[in-house]
Amino acid sequence: MGSFGELVLVLGDLHIPGRANSIPENFKRMLVPNKMKHVICTGNVGVDQYNELLALAPNVHVVAGDYEDPTLTFPECQVLQVGHFRIGIMHGHQILPHGSKEAMARMRRKLGVDIFISGFTHQNEVSLQEGFYYINPGSITGACTAQTDTVIPSFVLLAIQENKLVCYVYELAEGEVEVSKTEFTKAVTPEGSGANPSLMQSLLA
Repeated sequence: MGSFGELVLVLGDLHIPGRANSIPENFKRMLVPNKMKHVICTGNVGVDQYNELLALAPNVHVVAGDYEDPTLTFPECQVLQVGHFRIGIMHGHQILPHGSKEAMARMRRKLGVDIFISGFTHQNEVSLQEGFYYINPGSITGACTAQTDTVIPSFVLLAIQENKLVCYVYELAEGEVEVSKTEFTKAVTPEGSGANPSLMQSLLA
């Protein structure tokens, strides 16, 4: 896996057992221990699932969701550095108004990150705004929301090599795993990371 750089598994909003029974078997077979360097979880994870995440990678980063197990305590947000990318993580229910791109941009600026990862919507999304990246892995279990009972299970895998990032989105649709790929390159200047990253993007169905 060295040729892919550092692998970062991004998932969240499991809601087991309240809204889902388990992670789909099609996904479980893909989550192999010691293949990833980092695991990022956007929240709403139970004790058993948290222990499973700890067995997947040496670095596990979890933030508090809005329906967290009372025996677990996680920070509201986290910031980590992977390659040349500074990554911020938050569940997303704290960002008001919900769904506001401007509110998310304010939080990204507050954290001072290149990539802002959040969950809450249970809908995966990868987007570029003003030269910065916003990633939502969706719900890996396909847990329902207050708005809909139909949620497509999904998660994200990041492959990071210095200033280059490849983002794979995995969706489970009608029993089949579908993958899309987005490629990012962050512009690196002699002054350091102060410059906005530029995007080289391609989506493969």
